[in-house]
Amino acid sequence: MLAPAIFGVVAAALHVLAFGADPLRDKLAAGVDAFQSGRVARVLDEGERHLRAMHEAIGRTGDRALIGRVARFEVTVREMFTRVEQDPRDLTAARRWLGVYLEGARNATAKFADLWLRSRDTDARAQYEAFLDDLEANFAARSQTLLLDDRSDLTVEIDVLRDRLAREGLLPGDR
Repeated sequence: MLAPAIFGVVAAALHVLAFGADPLRDKLAAGVDAFQSGRVARVLDEGERHLRAMHEAIGRTGDRALIGRVARFEVTVREMFTRVEQDPRDLTAARRWLGVYLEGARNATAKFADLWLRSRDTDARAQYEAFLDDLEANFAARSQTLLLDDRSDLTVEIDVLRDRLAREGLLPGDR
């Protein structure tokens, strides 16, 4: 009787240590805003749906070069997804890109695929590829801007702290 009781107490203690006293309580990391995380998840899910639709539409053409071109565009867009996931504050700045422009790219891809299957119009193909080039360059530039915004936030924070230290006479050169 003693051995099962000891195992029961040890198991209960480990359970409380692992899951806390209330195992159903939300255990988000400190400082994580559940509302903002939910908004980011919804926008990124919508963006993934647009990318899948683009992939499926261009896949109907059977043209490996076009499929590869759209895949490269998807990689660039997913880099922006990653940036927004890492810093949900970037969602506001990236929302138009991940919603409006991505939906437009999806629609243009579907229309191009339909046209390509009917007519094999090389001018339309050149226009579509130029469109993807421009859009990919703009997505990449916007992703870099999001990174720069993060750096500017850091710079502002450092400047504020330095000013405060200077006022309090705590900077090494001010002694």
